[in-house]
Amino acid sequence: VQLVESGGGLVQPGGSLRLSCAASGFTFSSYAMAWYRQAPGKEREKVAAITYTADNTHYADSVKGRFTISRDNDNSTLYLQMDNLLPEDTAVYYCSAGRRGAYYFTPYDNMWGQGTQVTVSS
Repeated sequence: VQLVESGGGLVQPGGSLRLSCAASGFTFSSYAMAWYRQAPGKEREKVAAITYTADNTHYADSVKGRFTISRDNDNSTLYLQMDNLLPEDTAVYYCSAGRRGAYYFTPYDNMWGQGTQVTVSS
């Protein structure tokens, strides 16, 4: 199992970034997927999740209306489009594979990426 995030970086407030998560070593199209983030000194939190068929998504209240999760099952890739970024979005972002759909998404312990840093600052 391998999940590799990319697309992080430094962006000014109000800017946009698109994160990608390339999956391999498992049947990507059979798993619900999610993005999490962890800021310094804070616990990891779920940002967005998507069902394996992409028919349902769920977002944390803090990102609703600004972030969009999507997936490409043909290319085993998960995306997170982040618009109108705020300084409080600064964190390491991780992708994860799991079960129980979008709202009740539960990650598998051994299905996490290494993370990509997103820094929102002027």
